[in-house]
Amino acid sequence: MSGADGKHQVLIAGGGVAALEAMVALRTLAGELVDVELLSPDAEFFYRPLSVAEPFGAGEVQRFDLASLARGCGATHSLGALVAVEAERRRVRTSRNSSLSYDSLLIAIGARAREAVRGALTFRGEPDIRLVSGLLDDLERGHVTNVVFAVPGGVTWSLPLYELALLTADHLARAAVEGARLTLVTPEDAPLGIFGSEASEAVAASLRERKIELVTGAYPDAFLEGELRLVPDRALAADAVVSLPRFRGIALAGVPQDEDLFIPVDSLGRVPDLDGVYAAGDITTFPVKQGGLAAQQADAVAETIAADAGADVVPQPFDPVLRGLVLSGSPLYLRAELGGGRGKASTADTEALWWPAAKIAAKHLSPYLAEHVGLAYGPPGGRPLLL
Repeated sequence: MSGADGKHQVLIAGGGVAALEAMVALRTLAGELVDVELLSPDAEFFYRPLSVAEPFGAGEVQRFDLASLARGCGATHSLGALVAVEAERRRVRTSRNSSLSYDSLLIAIGARAREAVRGALTFRGEPDIRLVSGLLDDLERGHVTNVVFAVPGGVTWSLPLYELALLTADHLARAAVEGARLTLVTPEDAPLGIFGSEASEAVAASLRERKIELVTGAYPDAFLEGELRLVPDRALAADAVVSLPRFRGIALAGVPQDEDLFIPVDSLGRVPDLDGVYAAGDITTFPVKQGGLAAQQADAVAETIAADAGADVVPQPFDPVLRGLVLSGSPLYLRAELGGGRGKASTADTEALWWPAAKIAAKHLSPYLAEHVGLAYGPPGGRPLLL
């Protein structure tokens, strides 16, 4: 199947990092060989990683019009959510009772956040910025003096919670607030252990420098009656607890999904037994839900689709490299090869380890936003001017 103009029709369901990375990559890799349509229930793209910085005045969530982003790279945008896939007919149904055809379909619809620690302030991003701001006010007024930052079990991407703890300590120091106690509790054996030993040691040093107590190997369960209950049988006194959500996929008819509604894929992002259907990002079964990794998954998909459309591209399988920027008084860049086999597996530095030095390291999307939407980045080696 192909469009009336003979071009390969690509439908991308989603409006987040994976969807946009694939959209921009396809324009770069396949050019006029493809017609790309973006299907999203939202009219805007939210650049969420800086939501942790907004309560502290160190950054703010940016919003971009999806239709404009699509036009900028020759694609179109339609409003609506993906509801069902009819793979044999190469069509999808949407929440607006419409039916769209495709030659290749990329499902990049993300996942839904849900509370993981009962009673805690669950930080999901921009919806909870005001709650964090209120907590800072309570700390400054002395109404709250003991705050625990609790990483839930099963959450593999915990960096935003470390940022919240570090930024809170910096904020209290600037405000000359004394007597506040900050604690970070995590099931990990070492802080941000997913990044490896060098990065973990650098993060531990940042916590010690700010006198943030670290409790490892502990599983937060619930915040009740002034205590954070830990599994198996322990409790920590607290005036407030800040935590992160767990994620669950979104049900789709006609698509294989596991018990948590995530979609299985191979190393090129192909969904098993559905010809021409791909998935990338948080909706997949890959356990680490992080924007940079979602972009890498999308790159593997875009290369595969571009090759199918006739482009001179050799698709490279998803081989995850984890990049994380910890915002605090001194930004810390972390990098780890999750797949291994490429030399040093753990790196931490105060200088940029990738470029542009954005919170989300996306090969195609980051420079596209920088160049076409007027975003600015600081000079290599300097403090990044982030979204």
